[in-house]
Amino acid sequence: MHRRSPHHPHAADHGGGPRGRGFRSRIIEKVRNHRHWHGDGGGRRGRLFEQGDLRLIILLLIAEKPRHGYEIIRAIEEMVAGAYSPSPGTIYPTLTLLGDIGHTLVTQGVKGRRLNQITPEGEAYLEEMAKEAAALKLRIEEIRDAQAPSTPPQILRATENFDLALRMRLARLPLTDEQAAAIAAVIDAAAVGVERT
Repeated sequence: MHRRSPHHPHAADHGGGPRGRGFRSRIIEKVRNHRHWHGDGGGRRGRLFEQGDLRLIILLLIAEKPRHGYEIIRAIEEMVAGAYSPSPGTIYPTLTLLGDIGHTLVTQGVKGRRLNQITPEGEAYLEEMAKEAAALKLRIEEIRDAQAPSTPPQILRATENFDLALRMRLARLPLTDEQAAAIAAVIDAAAVGVERT
């Protein structure tokens, strides 16, 4: 497996070479492989994220707002459209580590829940890691896009035709009350038809 330079985590993933062209296909392959993984993403095939990525993801999430462990797990699942679900056995030791190195602190939230809050030291670390964080966010977007089901081309064509027809008709204003009601009825009927299909 290719290992990136610690100073340029994505130097091998971009550009015109074979590795650059194969970036998206490798992400898709990792997503497919993850369906055979367990809990924290480990297994014979490797991990969805590189070493250290998860700690950076967690710190970025805590920087958005104080969170408890379960919220972080759910947030990561949503970020990658279900392609990865970190286990508590991965998240909580990482939270402990972030606290030990002074990047986060624990406060009491609603109902006594322990919330992890970023410290000034943690914010300074994120500033230092801005390039790495931006590259990581790009990878997460690629993973999410690879998970997203593609829309059938005939539906795309139909929706584009509908949108164009509606915009062209609305451009010929003003509409009478009867015309507006008729257009609204057509749209409502289409929505009902799609819902029942």
